[in-house]
Amino acid sequence: MSDQTTSLLGTEEPSVYTPTSDEKTMALLSHLLAIFFGFIPPLVIWLIKKDESKFVGEHSKESLNFQITLAIATIISAILIFILIGIFLIWAIQIVRIVLCIVATIKTNEGKMYRYPLTLRLIK
Repeated sequence: MSDQTTSLLGTEEPSVYTPTSDEKTMALLSHLLAIFFGFIPPLVIWLIKKDESKFVGEHSKESLNFQITLAIATIISAILIFILIGIFLIWAIQIVRIVLCIVATIKTNEGKMYRYPLTLRLIK
């Protein structure tokens, strides 16, 4: 039986090892900065830290996949603006971005691995 916890807000798993304070900080930044700057911070952190820390690598990769998924959804919503539903979808996407990035930040601070719900896993 797995120690995995699943909800509408995502999936959390206990970390394989206890991350250092610096690892937690970098993983937190990959989620938190994504609220304001989209996929750029998780991409930079992933490229720099993926080989140094499995904890930071996994969190930044997860954040990057989530931000790419949201970017695709935002583009689709922008196309749908012409039938007015897109305006509401863009707002909903941004609210989901903020809420789930905050949840990911909290789980990361607890030292857990967090998986965003409904995310395309494009970066393996």
